[in-house]
Amino acid sequence: MGSLHHEEADLVTKVCEIYHKISKLETLKPSTDVNTLFTELVTTCIPPSSINITTLPQTIQETRSKLIRLCGEAEGHLEAHFSTLLASYPNPLNHLDVFPYYYNYLKLSQLEFDILIRHYSTHDQPDVVVPKHVAFVGSGPLPLTSIVLASYHLKEASFHNYDIDHSANTMASRLISSDDDLSKRMFFHTMDIMEVTDGLKEYDVVFLAALVGMDIDEKVKVIKHLAKYMAPGAVLMLRSAHGARAFLYPVVNPEDLQGFEVLSIFHPQDEVINSVVIARKDPVAVDTDHNHHHQLGIGSILPSCCKYGDFQASNNPLNKMNIIEELAMEE
Repeated sequence: MGSLHHEEADLVTKVCEIYHKISKLETLKPSTDVNTLFTELVTTCIPPSSINITTLPQTIQETRSKLIRLCGEAEGHLEAHFSTLLASYPNPLNHLDVFPYYYNYLKLSQLEFDILIRHYSTHDQPDVVVPKHVAFVGSGPLPLTSIVLASYHLKEASFHNYDIDHSANTMASRLISSDDDLSKRMFFHTMDIMEVTDGLKEYDVVFLAALVGMDIDEKVKVIKHLAKYMAPGAVLMLRSAHGARAFLYPVVNPEDLQGFEVLSIFHPQDEVINSVVIARKDPVAVDTDHNHHHQLGIGSILPSCCKYGDFQASNNPLNKMNIIEELAMEE
């Protein structure tokens, strides 16, 4: 790590130390030790950093890849734990704030909605200003993004949640079954998104969860599949990060978004980890197996959705949020 600045070297050393502690845990299910270590990891990675993850030594790259998978596993356990807890209430949606990072979801969903509406339009229906049909790929046992968007922002839209895990969908469906509104607008599909073809054309917007494709090759395959089958002009939204936050999730480079026009990348600079990427499916069919798209010089797109960290509630979800718009192609 001789080529790293002193602060960057200290950061990498700290992350590796935390990784070794996490890797020795017997289980990644929620506990004091698990919560403490992952909170420490996120706190370490949140501060602004100019570190370029791709230039790190191979040994550090391997550690990072293992850490990403551990983060994903821990996140799955965390969501399952709180989904089960919420399902014990007669009306689970009235108690979402028992999830310790619920207010982060409120802030992030507000940000995503604002960005979506800013760029959203339909080519065949120019007067339509909000999407009516939304898909969330990799919704998991605690689909808070879908719930928050459906409850507060897209109150007439249908939400189709896809997850490959039947038990995750079972847990998720229990959360909304007692709600007269959401039980009619939220649907859960247990299937691999790679097996969904023409059905993807039905959606105005597709959200791709960070945990879909835990390594870059898997994620690129999913993106290419979406580019092939999504409706022309439909919107793809991904969660992203930058700097040291790339220790938490795999990096997706702009050239990997073949078949999509990247509209904007927003990097919050506060305690909200997630950046937001919005892209539009090319209006004409493309062959995503050939690298003939122009390269966008906008850095890396890093899908992320880490649940660990100290996130504070705010009356205004966007209050105190410094947003960098790295790329914005206004129409």
